[in-house]
Amino acid sequence: MASTAGSDTESDGVSTPATPVAVDAGSLTTNSLKALQSDDQRKVMDIVDKLRRTGLSGVVALPQLVVCGDQSSGKSSVLEAITEIPFPRKENLCTRFATEIVLRRASTDTISITITPDKLRPTPEQGKLRAFKKSIKEFSQLPDVIEEATEIMGLGKVGKTNSRAFSRDVLTVEICGPGRPQLTLVDLPGLIHTTNKAQTEADKELILNLVKEYMNNPRTIILAVVSAKNDYANQIILNHCRNIDEKGRRTLGIITKPDFLREGSDNELSWIDLAQNKDIYLERGWHMLRNRADNEMDFSFAKRNEAENLFFSKGRYADLPRECVGIDSLRTRLSKLLLNHLIKELPSLREEMNVKLQATKDDLDRLGDKRTTIQEQRLSLTKISMDINSILKSAVKGYYENRFFGPVNMDAGVVSSDNLRRLRAAIQHLNIEFADNMRVRGHKYAVGAGPGDDDVDLADAEKAQQDLANLPPNQEDILLPRPETLNRDQSISWVQKVLERSRGFELPGNFNPMLISQLFWEQSQPWEEIAKDHINKVARVCKEFVGMVLQHTAPPEFHGALMAISVDAAMRQALAASKEELQKIIEDKARHPMTYNHYFTTTLQKQRQKKHSKVIQRAKQASQVNVWYSNTDHTHYDPTKMEKIMAESIEQNMDKFSSEEALDNQRAYYKDEMKYFVNAVAKQVIERHLVEPLPDIIFSPMVVAQLSEKEIELIAAEPPEVTQQRQFLESRKAMLENGLETFKEATGRLRR
Repeated sequence: MASTAGSDTESDGVSTPATPVAVDAGSLTTNSLKALQSDDQRKVMDIVDKLRRTGLSGVVALPQLVVCGDQSSGKSSVLEAITEIPFPRKENLCTRFATEIVLRRASTDTISITITPDKLRPTPEQGKLRAFKKSIKEFSQLPDVIEEATEIMGLGKVGKTNSRAFSRDVLTVEICGPGRPQLTLVDLPGLIHTTNKAQTEADKELILNLVKEYMNNPRTIILAVVSAKNDYANQIILNHCRNIDEKGRRTLGIITKPDFLREGSDNELSWIDLAQNKDIYLERGWHMLRNRADNEMDFSFAKRNEAENLFFSKGRYADLPRECVGIDSLRTRLSKLLLNHLIKELPSLREEMNVKLQATKDDLDRLGDKRTTIQEQRLSLTKISMDINSILKSAVKGYYENRFFGPVNMDAGVVSSDNLRRLRAAIQHLNIEFADNMRVRGHKYAVGAGPGDDDVDLADAEKAQQDLANLPPNQEDILLPRPETLNRDQSISWVQKVLERSRGFELPGNFNPMLISQLFWEQSQPWEEIAKDHINKVARVCKEFVGMVLQHTAPPEFHGALMAISVDAAMRQALAASKEELQKIIEDKARHPMTYNHYFTTTLQKQRQKKHSKVIQRAKQASQVNVWYSNTDHTHYDPTKMEKIMAESIEQNMDKFSSEEALDNQRAYYKDEMKYFVNAVAKQVIERHLVEPLPDIIFSPMVVAQLSEKEIELIAAEPPEVTQQRQFLESRKAMLENGLETFKEATGRLRR
């Protein structure tokens, strides 16, 4: 009720000077309202009132009475009749914004007026409207205050060019006194049927949305006002009631202006049928009021009630149940309706408050600790660093109890983003992949099998060839080297060429000890490239993993600065150190061959033994002679032939003999050295520089302690929007906690 609440003649015209309202000394204590405040209801309404005073009306939907209807339906007159508060009236003035009438018991009589701004207004405008606070001593001062509030809302005179006719702001009139009930009623602008110069289509839509917003609140009791001056089938408020409150459980229909109906007419009968719930059924039923006529505006409330009682005692109205007509019975109905409604809604209200409190706490937790001072910022970073450090230590050791690690995705790869949180598993997988790459790609030449190779050697060589051919297409590995295949003769030829170019003073049939070095260096050329590729993969995985840890432990606004100041630099240094370590290993590889592993000599001896065994076996087969005598087949060996065959197996070409010996030596040394290299890269490079140091180099508490104040502020200072969000959430949290405490105290008294 933007400005008027006392006549059945509300209209949409231009305002005229306010009619003075005489206020008795006791007008702020309405005895008639005792019907609205039984002892039980007072206790329940105390709860709602205290919740409202904690500021919760903007956080949860509180129970309230809402008076709504079409324009000129008599809404404001109904509100005035219920409260018996003589709101000032102006002729031809419509309600232009929602008005909350808050009645509250207090030891002294006061009337205060405030504005709750539309939440969609710009922040500066909201601040200006919230600053509007007025107190008056008598109702005759209310028109001037309302006019001032109207101007502050930006509403000019109705019909004036470029003037807004309606607003989504809420005017709150709080009336306190010893005899007041704890009650809140809301008067809404009337629904517009037809637009005109003063009321545009935009105004029509604004009011409809505003009314529906209040009606959609499941804790709102809807007082749907319809005027008997117009066919109720044409009054759109009823359509919205049916759509929103389909069974009419929250809706009480109120019929006004029955005195405009012609006595004895069919129209009068149809309205009486409506009042008896025979046409449009509402679970809460209908009620009929007869408010002041145009010539009764100076009637006191007592005289108004007397005229109403007289009207309903005649004609067809005399047959209506007394509980369905008149303001006194309406108050009784509202009292019972309010009490039952509140008792029903309070449990769900408390549950909603608990849910919103938990959601608010969760939102605050996501913002992290308060960070307005350097001390708070350093403390916040220290806590975050401890969480990061704990997760990194667990990840490096392969302990996955922390909830950060989450479940395993069996359908995703080991190093995919779905499973990467299990870092140790990913590193193990990459190390195995590196070892496989070394096995199938590490040699420049895939050398053919020799006479000294046993079945295991042959199987290993064949498997390496198959694995190389069957490698899945991997974009990262596509540029890695692939070995060139050489058969035994081609391999010997390669060695012989190197031998001829590496001669020293060695005797024929021997080879320069440096020949093994030359062969090994050439054969192991791919190692460095494969190892560097492995290091880069592990470094990328570690950095991606650290990013996941930051996302889990630190607020989003920290991530960029943390990555720039701590993570990027630490990972760059770790990668550089790992490559430097690899270079040392590569340099060691470039030294003269050296091994003390018995595997090397054992392998050579086995190869020679295998080679000699094959020569003997071949000689035996070639010198075998079968003789039949004494009815038995006897096998003999021709020693001359055997000697000849074994002599033929001796390589006469000293260079070829030396090349074969050197090739076998190189192969044995390569196998031994490759195993060492794979282990050295995994331990000395990957573990020593990339994985094991992560808990110490990635934003550990020690790192935080060494940060300058400027770096601390750069990382942890709260952005203005975060500070604003924190203040909002802390305010909401305090309101909800106070509300729940109030709930607890009040319900305790209610049980007593």
